[in-house]
Amino acid sequence: MSLISLVRTNRSSNLKNHIEKSVDLINFHFNSNIHKVVIKANMCYYWDYSIGETTSPLFVSGLIDFLRERLSSPEVYIVESDASAMKCKHAFRMLGYEKLANKKGVNLINLSKDENKEIKVTTANKSYKFLIPATIKNADLFINVPKIKYMAGTLISCALKNIYGCNPYPQKFKYHSKLDEVIVALNKIMKPDLCLVDGVIVRGQHTKKLGLIMASEDSVSTDSAAAKIIGLNPKKIRHIVLAEKEGLGRIRYKTIGENIEYFAQRFPRKDQIEKIEHAIIKLGVSVLRKARG
Repeated sequence: MSLISLVRTNRSSNLKNHIEKSVDLINFHFNSNIHKVVIKANMCYYWDYSIGETTSPLFVSGLIDFLRERLSSPEVYIVESDASAMKCKHAFRMLGYEKLANKKGVNLINLSKDENKEIKVTTANKSYKFLIPATIKNADLFINVPKIKYMAGTLISCALKNIYGCNPYPQKFKYHSKLDEVIVALNKIMKPDLCLVDGVIVRGQHTKKLGLIMASEDSVSTDSAAAKIIGLNPKKIRHIVLAEKEGLGRIRYKTIGENIEYFAQRFPRKDQIEKIEHAIIKLGVSVLRKARG
């Protein structure tokens, strides 16, 4: 059973201290020879962090300050890749990461322009080929900084789904028909060392200041806890179940810090989502019965 910390924060000016608390609660160990640190923020589109869809540069700034206190002169890289409807060169500027990089003296890397190496991976008995960016492959510490969101097709987007954005291939829509398997496959070849969820501002039925920081070394447990917070059963979310089956982590978890119910009760849930799920299942059963005559 994996450990997850839940920390409450109310002010962006104190994010470093709250990030420090969340990481210390899970007893995360920083190796003494860590030099190259890679941070995968969620910059899925040109939405400003203030609406809860993308990782806040203020959050990443606090993380960088914390890392520089714990590590000896770390070389920090913030990464994202081009997507079907988003280009990093615009996202870095529009979402505040160019300004952050200049202020903090860190590196911005478009993984779609990075050197890479092809690797084969098997998930659910199917073989896939993907490119691993050199920046991630050569990282001494890989930190995943996702958001908690509802997501069409996968029901939830959090730690596991955020690694989907590390795939340097820009036209990612080609994977949508096998999204669950691809998410798990990419996590198998680019597994983060630490998950640090930016749940300070979230987007559900509407945008809300939730004030949550969540840390864990287990992406599967992170997503399982995130599912509970937004009102979903993780055992009904295919990529979470598949990730556990493929050995990426555990659905069961133990929390430390704030009570998870505090955040679950305050998350702006989409109340109709379970009704929609049940309707889809019911429709599928009906179609199957008709097909069988």
